Amino acid sequence: MYLNNKLLIIVLLIYCFTITANAKDGKQLTLNSMVDIAINNSYQTKRLEYDIKRSIHWLNAERAGLKTQIYMNLISPDLQKISEHKWNSNLFRDEIVRQNTQHWQSDLAIKHPLILWGYPTNGSFSLNYTIYRYTQKDHISQTDYYNRLYLKFEQPFFLPNEQKNDLEEAELDLKDIKLEYIQERVEIIEDVSDDFYDLFRLTYNDQMYDRQIRYLIELKNIISGFQNDESMELTSLEQVKLELANVQEKRSSNRSSLRQRWVALKQRLRLKDPDSLYIEPNITINPVEVDLDQAISYGYNNDPYLQRLHIRKRRSELDVEDQKGNNAFHVTLEMTYGIEKGDPRFKGLWREFDNSNSATLNAYIPIWDGGQRKERIQAELIDLQSRQLDIEEEKSDKKNDIITAYTNLNEYYKRSESMRQSLQLAQQITDINIDKFKNKQISLQDMLQIIARTQETEENFIEIYLNYRRALLDLLTETYYDYETNSSLYDEIDLEYD
Repeated sequence: MYLNNKLLIIVLLIYCFTITANAKDGKQLTLNSMVDIAINNSYQTKRLEYDIKRSIHWLNAERAGLKTQIYMNLISPDLQKISEHKWNSNLFRDEIVRQNTQHWQSDLAIKHPLILWGYPTNGSFSLNYTIYRYTQKDHISQTDYYNRLYLKFEQPFFLPNEQKNDLEEAELDLKDIKLEYIQERVEIIEDVSDDFYDLFRLTYNDQMYDRQIRYLIELKNIISGFQNDESMELTSLEQVKLELANVQEKRSSNRSSLRQRWVALKQRLRLKDPDSLYIEPNITINPVEVDLDQAISYGYNNDPYLQRLHIRKRRSELDVEDQKGNNAFHVTLEMTYGIEKGDPRFKGLWREFDNSNSATLNAYIPIWDGGQRKERIQAELIDLQSRQLDIEEEKSDKKNDIITAYTNLNEYYKRSESMRQSLQLAQQITDINIDKFKNKQISLQDMLQIIARTQETEENFIEIYLNYRRALLDLLTETYYDYETNSSLYDEIDLEYD
């Protein structure tokens, strides 16, 4: 191990399992396969996949809104046969006027948003065509026809850009759902890993008890060969049998816990009960390179929750912009240019067109609103400050968690290596002293203590080793980077929805 802004740490565990120590005729289950099963059977994951697809359609809808739109309005017909009061400017008074009219109209428009250098604005261009037939029936029926073809330009000023903001909101929604999906996947990995390590410990303990039982059976057989030896106490065999019974009970209790864990896991993964699964707890320790500063950078850039906080901040910025445009001074420019024709005969509409143009500039000037707009803006600004505070807090916690995981990895890696060597030494000592016991060079009590110390060493080793694996898992969930495969979880989680 070398420390120069880099530290070689980490362990590669080959994840294999067995449902019991002796059963290996079923399906081998690894951590990766457990995660795949959990994700495939997760209702929340499927729900988020639907949310992603829905958000993609909403985004496509907003993008389609920046393309040319063609639509038609029909008034067919508008019949009016009513009496209402109207002002008569000749008589200088209101009078009741009875209307009897028929109005048939068609409006066709081809409209396209105004986009400058790929940047959508609130403005639009449109090509419009209007034609109508209007009939007034009084004592004499009179019909008029009218048509108009014209270009129209509309552009508001000093208002939030609704087209751009709506598009950005849709993009943020899709990104937020995808980040939530990735976050859910990693949470499943974290939860399944806890079950995995529990099963690993129980399976390893089962094999550990088997090794201890084999030692005790060997002692019993040795003592049985000493039964005619007066130097061997008569209670020695019974003492070994008692110790053997105790270890066998521990193994039985461990296997019961292992069976219950498998039942709970099958229910959680929604597996059929007859499924035969097993694990094989092999341990391999391989150091990998981890740079603390880089790990912190990964945590800041990769963590979906932190990215979602940035998305919430951006939404708050858009809310501030919307409130600034609410009841604010703004100007709208509208211009048209085209041709028109009105005639009492339908055929007359197509001869000698007249020029048609208009220009309108509307300005809205707020004078007094009692401070409503100001208070709304301040409320949104405070919400924006709160979002920024959330980001700063999360980054601070993230940095501390990564440093803790990094430190734990370093410590547990060293302790795992040390305990592995101690375990190898303890097993060698046990084997050597078994031979000494055969030759009556050590007592039975000493031999039992040696076997007990070997078991204690093995228990300490598996505890430290699993703590090391959990520290590695903590680093993965904090940085969303797999240091064992040198790949980002974003590369491993393929959404396949774009």
